[in-house]
Amino acid sequence: MKGKIIPIIKEIKQKYEKNLRERLLNFSVYIMKFINSFLSKREFDMFRYQLSKSATSIGANYEESQTATYKEFINRIRISLREANETAYWLKIIDKLNIGNNTCREFLLSEIGEICKIFGPIYSRSIKK
Repeated sequence: MKGKIIPIIKEIKQKYEKNLRERLLNFSVYIMKFINSFLSKREFDMFRYQLSKSATSIGANYEESQTATYKEFINRIRISLREANETAYWLKIIDKLNIGNNTCREFLLSEIGEICKIFGPIYSRSIKK
């Protein structure tokens, strides 16, 4: 079973590695700039903290997956997917509360939706084979 999985993992890494790594890095930077633009209200501190943690964790875990064993790869991808879903949740709350720049918020919501759509199939394909 493991012998059949390794070529699939390599294919996934080759397909997504360069563009996804850069995209996740940029997403983390955009998030940090976005939360930096929030008004200096104490009630926004929790959003800053939670969003910065979950959003930057997506890319960090993906980076670790790139040099991981098969088992670690799956675990890191799973964590990246979970963190992406959490990031989407925080962005939806921020959107409902109309915090931050509308255009930036819409872009980040769209981007995290696409990131979730990327990690879902990577994870599913990795565990099924």
